[in-house]
This record gives sequence, structure tokens and C-alpha cells, in this order.
Amino acid sequence: MHKRVLLKLSGEVLGDKKGDGIEAKALVQIAKEIVRVSKAGVQIAIVIGGGNIWRFRDNQAVGIERSTSDYMGMLATVMNSVALQSAVEKLGVPCRVLSAIDLPKLAPTFLQRKAVRYLEKGRVVICAGGTGNPYFTTDTAAALRAVELHCDRLLKATKVDGVYDADPEKVKSAKRYDRLTFDEAIRKELRIMDQAAFALCKENGIEIQVFDMWKKDAILRAAKGEKVGTLVS
Repeated sequence: MHKRVLLKLSGEVLGDKKGDGIEAKALVQIAKEIVRVSKAGVQIAIVIGGGNIWRFRDNQAVGIERSTSDYMGMLATVMNSVALQSAVEKLGVPCRVLSAIDLPKLAPTFLQRKAVRYLEKGRVVICAGGTGNPYFTTDTAAALRAVELHCDRLLKATKVDGVYDADPEKVKSAKRYDRLTFDEAIRKELRIMDQAAFALCKENGIEIQVFDMWKKDAILRAAKGEKVGTLVS
């Protein structure tokens, strides 16, 4: 069983069928899975995206300058984070949101030592605000936090059951990998995470486990170190 993991979620998992907004049913379901991990004795930190509310690539036609748009996306991650915090705490597990952007009335500023202390006390920690800088994705933020918090593994929860050599929704013959090296994933241009995230994980020995979060017990099994989805190491 892992001692400490970083769970990366996309903002869309909180949304409706189109991945928009925050849907109560999805929020509660994800909170329940996180609570199960915490109660199993695994320390869990979370990074969640903001694509259900705002994402630059989906809104370029609006004409908002890239840096400003990225900051809007960071604010969206904070909204998702405090929503998830509320859902987790309603289930009886203490949860703390720490933000990379300064929002003292909503979430304390992220500090490595503070986050580690919370994890050691059994709190769920949600790292909001991305890296705090434009031009970086929440995948990179997840990799950065996994390194900073000395996590055993980065768990990337998706809607597919691992990494494929092509989009399985479009290519029926797509091959699923049980295991990959970082070099193989980069060489084959498999879109698991962006290059900055890959580099951080590779250089610091953080394995990435990619799996279907909606399969029964998938998040808990991954947190326990069981074989689920695809392992990139």
C-alpha cells in the first residue's frame, strides 16, 4: 500500500454530461471515493483542473489575452477545490485547500511544509490554483505537487482504462499498454500528460498510474498500489 499519493482529476469530472459546471451527484460520488482512500490509511493530496468552468483553448474566440485567460482558469480550479472540500468534509473527513494564488479569505497560500503537516495528520489536501503561473497546465501542477509532497505515485484518473496507442473511442483496434517507460511514452507521443509534467516525474522518480476513475473501486485500488490501468515509470 502506498503511504502518500497525488490524485489528478480533470475539472470535467465534476460537470454534467458535457463536462460543464458542477453537478451535485458527481461531486458527492468523487468525494466518497476520496474519503474511502483516506479512511484506508493512505495520505491523499489532490489537484483538480478547471475545464468545467474555464479553459483557454476552449475560449480563444472570446479574445481574452492568454495570461489573463490562464489566471481565470486558475480561479476555476479554486472554485472546484472548495466545492470538493465541502463535499469531503460533509462525509466526516477533514480537508484543507491550499492555493498557489493569493486568496486568503477562501484558501490559505500553498506552503510545502504546511501541506505535508496536514497530510501527516490525516487531512485530505487539495492543491488549488495550478502552479500559480500562466502557460502551465494542471498536469504540470500535479507533477510539481507530487514531487514537493514526496508522493509515492501520481494517480491520473481519466474516463478510459489506461493508455492506448490511439483514441479507443475512435479506433476499435487501439492497443492498451499495461506498462510504459517515460521514454516510450514521449517517443510515441502518447498524450497522457504534457512534456513538463513528464519531465518532472521522470527526473524525480514519480510513477504515473493512468486508469478509469469510474470503474468500481478504481481510485482506492490505485491508491493501495494494486494493478489498475497503465503504469508509466
